[in-house]
Amino acid sequence: MKTKEIILRYSMMMIGVAIMSLGIALSIKSDLGTSSISSIPYVLSLGIPYLTVGGYTIIFNLLLVVLQFVVLRKFEIKLFSQMVVCFIFGYFIDFMVWAINFLSPVSYLAKWIVCLLSCFVLAFGIIIEIKSDITMLPGDAAISVLSEAINMEYGKFKPLFDSSLVIIAVLLSLYFFGYLRGVREGTVAAAILVGLIMKFYQDSFGYKIDNYLENFN
Repeated sequence: MKTKEIILRYSMMMIGVAIMSLGIALSIKSDLGTSSISSIPYVLSLGIPYLTVGGYTIIFNLLLVVLQFVVLRKFEIKLFSQMVVCFIFGYFIDFMVWAINFLSPVSYLAKWIVCLLSCFVLAFGIIIEIKSDITMLPGDAAISVLSEAINMEYGKFKPLFDSSLVIIAVLLSLYFFGYLRGVREGTVAAAILVGLIMKFYQDSFGYKIDNYLENFN
């Protein structure tokens, strides 16, 4: 790739991660539960508040990188790039939570509006990050590596992986609080809607981004 294309793709990756972080921050503010990949770090931040949700996100994603290393049995350059993105992602989440601290939906309807908005924002960020084609976030990369290791299609393994994360988050929530906190109906909504919204974005403008990048010089 030429220098201009490298700069463009890395810029897209950073913007995508920032937008994803905003989506997660919005889901946290909705108080209806966050996405499956963020459910464990968020519950841990509530139950053991020694670290922020961003801090736990960094640790959790680094563990996913280690998991890939164990499965692959070798350290590849893509794992190093994922480690870098781990820290960027975590710091962005904390910044976005701080940036929208003014947002405090009170009514159940208002919480749902913020929750749905988070799904649209998160899906948009994922699309931009994927289109950059620079690196994958550890969550998606781990699903790819594990699905190949057990010879299962990515699309079939992802729901199982996401469901496992939610179950662990639910158990942690019950252990810490005795009731569900951090994992609620919004988590289910995100699991269903984000993928559908991503498909809508792809059909609406995603292909235009692909065409632009292919012809970029």
